[in-house]
Amino acid sequence: MRIRRTFGEATFDAFNYILLAFFCLAVVVPLLYVIAGSLSSNEAITHSEVFLWPVGLSFDNYDFVIHNRVFWRSFGVTAVIVIVGTTINMVMTLLTSYPLSKSWLGGRKPILLFIIFTMIFQAPMVPMYLLIKELHLLNSIWALIVPGALSAFNMMLCITFLRSIPEELFEAARVDGMSEYGILWRIVTPLSMPINVTLILFYAVGHWNNYLGPLLYVTDPAKQPLQLYLYNLISQFDMDSAGGASSVLELSSKLTPQGLQMATIIVATVPVIIIYPFLQKHFIKGALLGSVKE
Repeated sequence: MRIRRTFGEATFDAFNYILLAFFCLAVVVPLLYVIAGSLSSNEAITHSEVFLWPVGLSFDNYDFVIHNRVFWRSFGVTAVIVIVGTTINMVMTLLTSYPLSKSWLGGRKPILLFIIFTMIFQAPMVPMYLLIKELHLLNSIWALIVPGALSAFNMMLCITFLRSIPEELFEAARVDGMSEYGILWRIVTPLSMPINVTLILFYAVGHWNNYLGPLLYVTDPAKQPLQLYLYNLISQFDMDSAGGASSVLELSSKLTPQGLQMATIIVATVPVIIIYPFLQKHFIKGALLGSVKE
């Protein structure tokens, strides 16, 4: 049976569709412009003939980016930071969330209060820089990993999920002689896969998009991650940031700074676009867990 909708409900739905379509266009149009510019010829970009469709189709920008050793060096640094940093983040989150999800843990509330305090009041930039300097972490990937090894917000999400797992499972495992670490890695971790995938995505995207940390703590060009490379390429385009002075003739004859910047942005964005669809199902499920109480 079809339910009749009132005029107010129909108007509300139409307004929502229009608003969502506007937001989608606000996201898609700039992306299409960047893709079109990266595939357009030098002349078309120079004369501002490109909008949402490539003009004078050319793959020279992508050819330069693919053979650019400076770009791939920064890409490799970022990949290492994402893999190592996300692994440390997840280990710290699980090791912290599991005991704090138990109501019988002594001193649980003060510990939670101290951690939640860091969500409200964060360390200022200058004291944090001095701390990183005193720990001899400058110009190191650890300066981008250690300060954010544990996210209080993500830990609270994990605690909320772990509380939904029946305590009887843990009691049965203890009766069978399993240790708390065994319960954590053999029972808790597999059962909490939806929230784990969600947190992995949060942490990985955070490391991938981290720009302020490298700007403050990394001054060695050989150790700059991808976001800092993109900043140098876009804000102050020069031959060193593009990939070396040996490419001056190629840049001047076939490429423009705008086209090269657009191609670099697209190549840097592709990994996230490829990985996200495989994690989307778990991400949505994990994001909704704990939002409804029975």
